[in-house]
Amino acid sequence: MVVILIEHCWPVWTDEAQWRSQITHAVGRVKFLDAYEEPKLENSAVNLDRQVRRVQRDVLRMGALVEHSFLLARRALFDRDLDAAKQIAVQDKQIDQFYRQIEVDCVNLIAMQSSVAHNLRLLSAIMQLVRDLERIGDYAKDLGEVAVKLFPYPVHPCMGRIRVMSDRCRAMLAMSLAALSDLDAESGLDVKVRDDDVDTDYEEVYTLLTRQSNVQGAIEQIVLMVLAIRYLERMADHATNIGKRVAYVVTGQR
Repeated sequence: MVVILIEHCWPVWTDEAQWRSQITHAVGRVKFLDAYEEPKLENSAVNLDRQVRRVQRDVLRMGALVEHSFLLARRALFDRDLDAAKQIAVQDKQIDQFYRQIEVDCVNLIAMQSSVAHNLRLLSAIMQLVRDLERIGDYAKDLGEVAVKLFPYPVHPCMGRIRVMSDRCRAMLAMSLAALSDLDAESGLDVKVRDDDVDTDYEEVYTLLTRQSNVQGAIEQIVLMVLAIRYLERMADHATNIGKRVAYVVTGQR
């Protein structure tokens, strides 16, 4: 099953309608999974598998919320949409609720003596990757706060480069969630390759921002933009971690 359709040619969504369609597809796919009912067997192993899949679906729901927070942060930062920045804080609370509930569910399922090795690996990985998702959500909130503080300033020439970096990070998050949905080790590891591009973006934009010789007046705008690219770089790292954890679930190798 696939939660988000990813093109292998490294997608960068510039149209909000395109990105919204991806989110809609994700939510629709989760609803489809909820509607699906397996034969009612009394076998406890089957029941455990069903509960593990329910946790996996909750992770994908959480991932969809994180993706939407990232979209809101993008609108706040590059479209100067202050309402979008306010919405992130509200959604961040929902992300935190998912995080806490998923951790509790994983601990309870791991405590079941009948858990098989594959399920234990999946639950262990989920407990770690939901932390990555929660941190990405936090960084999206931080980006929204940066956007509010940048609003009074004129648009800086480097914002175009930062937008490209942001879209790379968003695509990495989508790829990592698709890998989780499909339990696709190869796709999960491929996220790391994309992370190298984001690291290059970070180094180049950081150099452009910090080596300007004609800065006049307050340097707050430069500091805020440096913070923004740092947040994006960390978001990409967490998306990479999710991909690696998916590969571990499938292969058992770290």
